[in-house]
Amino acid sequence: MEQRKVLIVTNRVPYPLKDGGNLAMQAMIEGYHSAGWKVYLLSMNTSRHHVAQDRLKTLFGHLYKFDWIDIDNSIRYIDLVKNYLFSRKPEHAIRFYRQDFKEKLKEAITSFKPDVVQIESVYLSTYLNDIKELSPAVTVLRMHNVEYQIWQGLTRKYKYSLKRIYFNSLAERIRNFERKAWAEYDLLLPITEKDAYLVSRLGQAKDIIVTPFSIDTEKIKPGKNERWVAYHIGAMDWIPNKEGILWFLQRAWPKIRRSVPDFEFYFAGRKMPDDLKNMGIPGVHCMDEVQDADEFIADKKILIVPIWTGGGIRVKILEAMAAGKVVITTSSGIKGIEAKAGVHYLLAKKPEDFERAVKWCLNNKEDAQKMADASRALVEEKYEQGKVIGNIISELELLLTYRKRKSD
Repeated sequence: MEQRKVLIVTNRVPYPLKDGGNLAMQAMIEGYHSAGWKVYLLSMNTSRHHVAQDRLKTLFGHLYKFDWIDIDNSIRYIDLVKNYLFSRKPEHAIRFYRQDFKEKLKEAITSFKPDVVQIESVYLSTYLNDIKELSPAVTVLRMHNVEYQIWQGLTRKYKYSLKRIYFNSLAERIRNFERKAWAEYDLLLPITEKDAYLVSRLGQAKDIIVTPFSIDTEKIKPGKNERWVAYHIGAMDWIPNKEGILWFLQRAWPKIRRSVPDFEFYFAGRKMPDDLKNMGIPGVHCMDEVQDADEFIADKKILIVPIWTGGGIRVKILEAMAAGKVVITTSSGIKGIEAKAGVHYLLAKKPEDFERAVKWCLNNKEDAQKMADASRALVEEKYEQGKVIGNIISELELLLTYRKRKSD
């Protein structure tokens, strides 16, 4: 059989591998490549997640090809105001539509002639018509989140303010944009069962496969010389991460500190804001952006994820489970992961819950380790990279075979 070809289009370069979005894209890229497909990666090198040119030239050398276009996607308040007043499209989608990227995309399709074009952000759906005009390829949307739900969640946090009015309008625009986009792809790859159910209920998809974030568990080893301290790592320019950490430090940490005076908490992440860097809270260590996330995590036993909004799967939770960590998180944090509270992780809904969970870990280390072992076994069973990408490829082969027969 002729080697299959996939063009993967991303709205940022999947590098460095320090946040969930980049890790999820990397897993898909490597999954296709490991399955024997030719992979052409075309990325926007955005101003918000810019990667230096000398570094770009060293990335993804094992793929068929890696191309990028520099894009200025800076947020400008005047553009937000204009969009709010004069457009019904979400500003997020408009910000990513650029003529030079469109031309590069056309060039890639014409020269590569992909069997499949996979889009890694719903906001890049503005290019879908161009793709379909040039190619009969199967079109795939990787749904990292149901985006409008994130903004709906943020809207609820603001009462009687301009932010609430703007976020409410933005959520509605994104919802309309997403629903229209879902219906235009041949295949949707939502990351959770809940997201798949929502799309199905709205009747907006031709074909859906739940495709959770996958992990090559052979590459993730349990930490050595672990200390029973807690950590969190995540990009701090993602609002749910920043708000979650602020809530934890203001509401839960004082209770933990009073109950366990010697306990320590370390947190790190890209785009760390100054107000978090300079809080000066006893027992709390802000590490800013770390160069090696694996090294940062290796000697710490407990992952704390105080997330209250957002969709998709928390990649860092799956990685922590695969590494044999004990996870303490909220219902939103564990969303999309087939894990049971008290068996694979500790559920916390209130400040007191985080305090009790930390105390239980410290007072029951043997049982906590059994929980960590159970969570690693869960990841090996449900989220192993080979199994996940195998399901996708099986469905794509069916779609490609059907399309070929139809054209014949």
